Amino acid sequence: MPSDYILKPFRAPVDLQIDYAHELNEQQLAAVTATPGPALVIAGAGSGKTRALVYRVAFLLENGIPPERILLLTFTNKAAKEMMHRVGELLRGDISPLWGGTFHSIGNRVLRRHAGLLGWKQDFTIMDREDAKDLINSCIDAAGIDVKATRFPKAEVVADILSLSLNREQSIQETVRTQYDYFSSLTPQLNDLANRYSERKRACNSMDFDDLLSLWLKLLRENENVREEYQRRFQFILVDEYQDTNKIQGSIVDLLAEKHHNVFVVGDDSQSIYSWRGAHFQNILKFPERYPQAKVFRIETNYRSTPEILALANASIHNNANQFSKELTAVRKPGAKPIVVACGDSGEQAAFVAQRILELRDEGNNLGNMAVLYRSHFHALELQMELVRRNIPFSITSGIRFFEQAHIKDVVAYIKLVFNPHDELAFKRIIRMFPGVGGKSADKLWSTLEKELTSAQLDISKASPLATTLQKCTSAIPKKAAAEWAQFLATISQLEAPETRTSASKMIRLILEAGYKEYLQEEFKNYRTRQEDLEQLAIFSQQFENIEDFLSQLALQTSVEAENSGPQQKDEEQVRLSSIHQAKGLEFDVVFLIMLCEGLFPSSRSIESLDGEEEERRLFYVAITRARNELYLSYPIFRIVPGVADALQQPSRFLKELPKDLIEEWNLRTFNPYGQTSGGESYH
Repeated sequence: MPSDYILKPFRAPVDLQIDYAHELNEQQLAAVTATPGPALVIAGAGSGKTRALVYRVAFLLENGIPPERILLLTFTNKAAKEMMHRVGELLRGDISPLWGGTFHSIGNRVLRRHAGLLGWKQDFTIMDREDAKDLINSCIDAAGIDVKATRFPKAEVVADILSLSLNREQSIQETVRTQYDYFSSLTPQLNDLANRYSERKRACNSMDFDDLLSLWLKLLRENENVREEYQRRFQFILVDEYQDTNKIQGSIVDLLAEKHHNVFVVGDDSQSIYSWRGAHFQNILKFPERYPQAKVFRIETNYRSTPEILALANASIHNNANQFSKELTAVRKPGAKPIVVACGDSGEQAAFVAQRILELRDEGNNLGNMAVLYRSHFHALELQMELVRRNIPFSITSGIRFFEQAHIKDVVAYIKLVFNPHDELAFKRIIRMFPGVGGKSADKLWSTLEKELTSAQLDISKASPLATTLQKCTSAIPKKAAAEWAQFLATISQLEAPETRTSASKMIRLILEAGYKEYLQEEFKNYRTRQEDLEQLAIFSQQFENIEDFLSQLALQTSVEAENSGPQQKDEEQVRLSSIHQAKGLEFDVVFLIMLCEGLFPSSRSIESLDGEEEERRLFYVAITRARNELYLSYPIFRIVPGVADALQQPSRFLKELPKDLIEEWNLRTFNPYGQTSGGESYH
């Protein structure tokens, strides 16, 4: 065996342009100027993580490391461009030879050079989500799968199953068992589709986004020469948001760093909240085990929040067993203690948040610097209604308000049609969900129904008047939709029953059980979330005396949403409503965290395992650390649940864990202009 001889590049003494000790705090400086070797930088929330990475790159370049020997991996193109720009500004030199970009963009760059080794041509095309869906549909057709006879998932759902399986490096059987158990009987067909899909991609010389990672890893594992080429080339590897890497990304980094071990990863284990989309928490947790010589640096100085908010975040995350211990320290002056508010019900919670938002605005706070965060989208249902009532402008991070979502509008269409059989839009929305029914078919069916409605002159006092009229249109239904039409007739008949048609809540639950639940499973990858939305819509509808009031309120709500979505509203200051997952990376002067009840946050499914509970607590930590100046934590004491009116709620375990001396509790009382009050004493 030949012996290694280390050739050390000659360079003149380093004349640093940047005063690192002046530009960085002590903890940042230690990480940025670390000697070569594996390094794990645990950068707490608001501690200047990006700054540390940028200055680390600059430090390497100033110390004579050629830019082409550095690889910087990020999760977004925006982050990569920002870091490259900032390094260039610091050094005022050409750093274009440095390889910096997202995992996917670097994977594409590598595969363009070596695609032939894997059976692809170098001019392969990259499919977007829509392209992938079309190709999977072709594979389903080629496999001869009768998608309706077997209640087979739509191509988009199949794509998600295949993607999750690939990124977690687990079998399709395991992915289905853990995430899509309602499709367990279809595992053989899904395995067959995975093989067909791979073959078709190769045949048409196309890759999807997952291939850019999986094939990059395959290339490194199976081709020694290629692996050694990139191991020699990338002497220093830096990774941003390391806690969000999946198993494939973790393996790629480890393979590339195998020769030099100069891998510098930055992340916060306490902000690892994406396991549901494939992130592998063990990558960051087990880093010191995979790299026994690794130095662990902690950057705990927080520039965002007040000491009181950080004390609460520290106290909460301390309850997680699996973590790197850290203690966020504030540089800002003291502020107000976080407020915990117990509300009578979700309506009172909405009223409190809305009133407090207006008070804060009167005190000089901009609405755009306030956010309401929640675990799930339906948690803000009552709040959205309250904000509309009080004319408080708001935006939602997802871009879609609760009542605008497809599944909400689908189910409401059934209720509208029963309430008003002449509602053309409701009928067409329902009928277009059927196989083989497009725009023209829907128009034709409506013309047929309209004639029958006109001649029938429906008498709603009779049993199933609409269902009877619809039955007369059966001959116009495409053969592909025959089964769905029969189910539709049966559903309408049940909805028209006297004991059902007066209750929106009963109607929604009946629609779910009469086939729409299965439609959700087939159509949407986040089926469980959408089902929860509909169950909460059923609960929400119970506050209205009749169907007309319920539909009227929904119409008014969506009308205001449409008005507020116009171009003239873009510059108006708006309160931000967001799920916590979508708020990661953002910060606000004021944060309201709502619906902190057991079973809602943490969610009932998550507490079935320790890992699940700890990820929920990390999510709670992320929510707390979005706040700069003021933090409000609230929950309803009573909440309507299916089958029970005004069920007593338990506060979230995350609230119970908080030391009493770190919070201020407010009791709500109702204001009476004649001087009488009810409730507690602290706030009105």
